[in-house]
Amino acid sequence: MVKPPTPLVVGLLMACFFLHGVFEPAIAAEAKLSITSASAVLMDYHTGRVLYEKNAHEQLPPASVTKIMTLVLALEALRDGKVSLETGIPTSELAASMGGTQIWLETGEVRPFEELLYAIAVGSANDASVAVAEHLAGSEPAFVALMNAKAKALGMKNTHFANPSGLPFPDQRHVSSAYDLAVLSRYALDLPMFRKLVATWGPVVMRREGKRQPELWSFNKMLKQYPGMDGIKTGMTNEAGFCLAATAERDGLRLIAVTLNAPTSQERNQDIARLLDYGFSQLRAITVAKEGEEVGTIPVSKGQIQQVGVAPVRDVVLTVGRTEEAEVKTEITVPKRINAPIAKGQAVAELVVKMNDKEMTRVDLVATQDVARGSLLQIMLQTVRQITGGPAVNKQPPQQ
Repeated sequence: MVKPPTPLVVGLLMACFFLHGVFEPAIAAEAKLSITSASAVLMDYHTGRVLYEKNAHEQLPPASVTKIMTLVLALEALRDGKVSLETGIPTSELAASMGGTQIWLETGEVRPFEELLYAIAVGSANDASVAVAEHLAGSEPAFVALMNAKAKALGMKNTHFANPSGLPFPDQRHVSSAYDLAVLSRYALDLPMFRKLVATWGPVVMRREGKRQPELWSFNKMLKQYPGMDGIKTGMTNEAGFCLAATAERDGLRLIAVTLNAPTSQERNQDIARLLDYGFSQLRAITVAKEGEEVGTIPVSKGQIQQVGVAPVRDVVLTVGRTEEAEVKTEITVPKRINAPIAKGQAVAELVVKMNDKEMTRVDLVATQDVARGSLLQIMLQTVRQITGGPAVNKQPPQQ
């Protein structure tokens, strides 16, 4: 019987990651930060750890921060091939009737899907939000059902959406929480195109022949004011106050900060800056492995070569306190047998990351090259070598 491959330990990573002291979670430090907003949360993007909270689970109206979920469903549809950037999106009478921020769509007007994505992300356009929702789900209520189903799937326990725009309407219960919106933001940041959309400052010009051509600029002034900020979404109504879900990255450390119901936009921005400043002062990032960078090789059976390089499908980053003592170890674990043929990019193993002997994350590892199935003679010889413990049939290293 062929023995399962022994997990490979990438020991060189260990020596690089020794820090001293102990990091205490920041939740207990609420009194140290002066936060004016009614609700706030600071979250580490890489681990989902909450570093600070103030009424983080209180149900409050999120205003246009709602549009993060609208973008999530739109970008999932794009990712899954249900729509393309060039798809023409028609404007219904309902979409054209939306008030608040808009791009002045007219009933019957057709705009490219990509243009409406920017209108939602940058211009916070309510008419564009409804047009996209109706196209993707058939009707606004059907899209709202998808929004709430996604919220449930993500564990957003204090969220109930009533529309894709965030506008308040009589007799509609439309609420979320700072924590739920941070969870949503963390998920959204991994979707294709999302970061590009929410980081756009402007101008984005809606080129419409013979019609009004709005020039859109982001409502998130902190994109220009706070170093490292590259998203996400502002919101404001009389009911909701001033809201913001924000993210910023410095030296590989990405944080998410959400505030709801601030009295003014200035106080909202100050709260976000205080939260992010606190997080960056307390944490640092350790890059364990980078997306697409080979971290080792694994054995292959029945192939023209007997090993293949593997690389993580995403950056593998741990966050620790700036004075936290940490020992990081990684292991490559593989199934009992990986048989050729193998396609480049195929998931074939996992990278297990441990800190202080506690498992922190697992990341899929994909093959860095194609491995064709071997000839019958090659396979027979490999089987003989495996049974007898002889040398590998083919010792050539993986192709780069």
